[in-house]
Amino acid sequence: MYLPTQFNLPQFAIEAMRENPFAALISNDDQGFPFATHLPLHLDPRGEKLFILGHCARANPQWKYLQSRPEALIIFTGPHAYMSPRVYPDLVRVPTWNYISVHVKAKARIIDDAETKDVLLKQLITDHESAYADQWRSLPDKYTQQMLSAIVGFELEVLDMQSKFKLNQHRPEAHAKMHEAYSQGNESEKELAKWMRRLQMKID
Repeated sequence: MYLPTQFNLPQFAIEAMRENPFAALISNDDQGFPFATHLPLHLDPRGEKLFILGHCARANPQWKYLQSRPEALIIFTGPHAYMSPRVYPDLVRVPTWNYISVHVKAKARIIDDAETKDVLLKQLITDHESAYADQWRSLPDKYTQQMLSAIVGFELEVLDMQSKFKLNQHRPEAHAKMHEAYSQGNESEKELAKWMRRLQMKID
């Protein structure tokens, strides 16, 4: 992606991905056109390597595309919001859009045995509703086997990663007013205000 130096903050990429696990998984279909699936993903660090785990419906052809052409792009999108030029001390300005995004290049391995898929599901459950794990384990075996057979899992080995934190870093004269406006805005704007604090932008 287009990545000006001032917006490139790789040290915050993992944090942004964990907080925004619902991502777009993109690979090429049989005609060579990009095919996307939107789904929650689980980060799985292993030593110096990072893997990303997920699953899709067996009826979704994406897993077959990944099996034939393993390289994929994953896009994690964080909070985003309009920014009014009113935050500047002068009037010769234009509006823009601030946002956080992480792009991951990965290589896929298909997971289709029931035991490994069950482990994968429990990792996703732990991420979002750990209390549900007991309920999942208590379901009838016939039902859980049906559910497991209806999905195909995948493990994505991260090959490269780019993170873009576009928060007007190159315009420090606007930071204080931008933070004030975002702090009083909608949920996405409030999240951007929190990120401004994390990035230690001068806003006071």
